[in-house]
Amino acid sequence: YLGLDLRGGVHFLLQVDMKGAITKRLDSTGADLRSLLRDKNIRHGGISRERNTLVIKFRDEDTREQARAVLQSSQPDLELTQAQEGADYKLVAILKPAAELRIQESALKQNITTLHNRINELGVAEPVIQQQGADRIVVQLPGVQDTAKAKDILGRTATLEVRLVDDEASASPTVMEEAAKGSPPAGTEYYEERGGRPLLVKKQVVLTGDRLTDAQPGFDSRTQEPAVHLSLDSAGARIFKDVTRDNIGKRMAILLIEKGKGEVVTAPVIRDEIGGGRVQISGRMSTTEANDVALLLRAGSLAAPMEIVEERTIGPSLGADNITKGFQSTAWGFLAIAVFMS
Repeated sequence: YLGLDLRGGVHFLLQVDMKGAITKRLDSTGADLRSLLRDKNIRHGGISRERNTLVIKFRDEDTREQARAVLQSSQPDLELTQAQEGADYKLVAILKPAAELRIQESALKQNITTLHNRINELGVAEPVIQQQGADRIVVQLPGVQDTAKAKDILGRTATLEVRLVDDEASASPTVMEEAAKGSPPAGTEYYEERGGRPLLVKKQVVLTGDRLTDAQPGFDSRTQEPAVHLSLDSAGARIFKDVTRDNIGKRMAILLIEKGKGEVVTAPVIRDEIGGGRVQISGRMSTTEANDVALLLRAGSLAAPMEIVEERTIGPSLGADNITKGFQSTAWGFLAIAVFMS
């Protein structure tokens, strides 16, 4: 095994965004709470994330109490408090300090695992990936010459989100004009679909990339365009089936989130209930992009965004010099011993 000192290569120091890990966990927990309350037939007026809290609205106190009892028994990481605003009865949930610490430690470990998976996909032999301090990761890639490609794959934070489109608001030219200026209606975000078509997407996340079990590049069977074929786990398949069944005739946006910025890859109309846990992403992407997106999603999403804070490229010339001198010294030594023995 020849390390950086002998083969050359690249050295990266990555900073993990721990606040981003908490935010991502809260978004995922919000989706879980919706499914849980639906399964328990407890009606609510919406679940939203407000900074580092989850707010659940109810129409009456009895329903709120039922929900509180269910959440206390099934969500031990959440600390629940009651509040009231006008006619709305609210449950406000925050993560307990011990849970936050555990999530941050888990995020660091998951990021290291994800980096291992991505680097294995790149075919780099004997990489060094290890934790440094509480929130940093060191990555050394011996023999890597295409540093731009390595940097792109390591630094990208492609995650998948499925949300519903606000069709009613998107159909209003006045509302869309205001949204384009930075004032979308409450509970929505303004995006442009690939091709430039604007639309308003609801903030509520229906499904995230955490539910993926596999992602493979391929082609759309109808249009023969490059596509990414996704497989969901059992919980993700059930959520996707429920959402498509309850929203037939509406549009569903599939977003790729990279470095905090989202892009709507496609926003098809839901024609029928979709079961089986098989989903396809397609929409004006190249074959190379389909391969890269599949790699990132298949290797696992990063639990928290990362930023490269230090980058060093080490040339192989010094190592080659040392290797040559090592071989020469061995050869001369062997020759001297042979002469002496004779």
